[in-house]
Amino acid sequence: MKQLKYIPFLLVAALLSGSCKKNFTNPAATQVDEALSSSVGLTGVAIGVQKQYSVNRAAPLYNLVTANGFSTFELRLQNAGNTDEFNLSVGGINVDGNNGVIGNLWAQNLKVIFDANNVINNAANLGDQGYASGLIAYASIFKALAYGNLSMFWEQVPDTIGTDVGFTGRAQGFQKAIAAINNALSAISTNAISASFLSNLPAGMEIPNTLQALKARYLLFTGDYDGALAAANLVDLSKKSTMNFDAVSPNPIFNVSTATNNVFQVLDSTLGLPEDLAPVTTDKRIPFYMSINETVAPRWRIKGFGAALDTPWPIYVPGEITLIKAECNARKSSPSIPDAIVELDNILTKAPADDPFGIGADLDPYAGAATADAVLTEIYRQRCIELYMQGYKLEDMRRFGRSNDPNVEKRRNFFPYPFRERDNNPNTPADPAF
Repeated sequence: MKQLKYIPFLLVAALLSGSCKKNFTNPAATQVDEALSSSVGLTGVAIGVQKQYSVNRAAPLYNLVTANGFSTFELRLQNAGNTDEFNLSVGGINVDGNNGVIGNLWAQNLKVIFDANNVINNAANLGDQGYASGLIAYASIFKALAYGNLSMFWEQVPDTIGTDVGFTGRAQGFQKAIAAINNALSAISTNAISASFLSNLPAGMEIPNTLQALKARYLLFTGDYDGALAAANLVDLSKKSTMNFDAVSPNPIFNVSTATNNVFQVLDSTLGLPEDLAPVTTDKRIPFYMSINETVAPRWRIKGFGAALDTPWPIYVPGEITLIKAECNARKSSPSIPDAIVELDNILTKAPADDPFGIGADLDPYAGAATADAVLTEIYRQRCIELYMQGYKLEDMRRFGRSNDPNVEKRRNFFPYPFRERDNNPNTPADPAF
């Protein structure tokens, strides 16, 4: 696994702008050292991590949505000439280590971890510990997201970042994400994030709630239901946390797919769910996530978080946290089905106006059986609708025991390892059968 040092181009330009000396003694190393030794430089690198994660077709965000969406029937291919997306839409053995979408999902998440580690490790050396804690917490959000992404799609993940590294089970990958979050929570508890750091933080990001939301997510994925419930209860559901975009750094789903209508679109109002789980036609989340074109095919079009060039993308939505509470209450060692139903009803009856993003079903309360199996099936259904096109459905399908038969509900169970990894790392594991 070959890793290269990286700092954003604009940061390099800024570092060089004050000097025009002849220097033939490895200036690149000097630039990196300067970037990692000051609050200004580290802020630039940290903001570069967010951009690395979220902007353009190679970024984890685009490839997370694409790989998950095609593998779980959420998306419709628009042009078979997009070979990587086409192979994902067919699934099975057609998805191999040469696939560009999964190759980018792998490599760019590793790059995010590498750069985030540089920020986290060097921020501790700053004199302003409040500024340092802000940097650590901000970079840790993307480090946790990157480890989480790798662990959702591969059976094993790299044990560390470097050359010819070993691998560990994906459960340990989720634990690495949780450890990064706990380290960040400790940092901001010891030294409150300074106002000067917050003034430099990209718009949209809300750090404390994001850390607790991600902790709840990944603890849920590891089966620590009591811990996940405790973290979820600390999230303020009236707040939101987003990665924001503009004309220079556009929303990648809009830029690649919505605007062009040439890569993928949403499937239809079933959201790719089987008939017994598909949303009812009066569910107001359908018009949130998709629009209808009456004149030009396809009829169903991307809306939601891919609606426009500058539409922010959520790091989590409040409904995810509510559904984590519901699932934990249904699965924990001393389950409480009534409490799980209360949280389900909070999702089902929520009106769009009552959600920070405008996501609301506005339906009647749950009327199914008050059994663990029935309630968990409804929780799965609501996760698929509430979190549509956000990248978590494949992980959910495994946790809820959905079919492993190819082309029934999913086209892959885990992904093969990219050839670029296998060619450079003799420790790369065998590919999964499906």
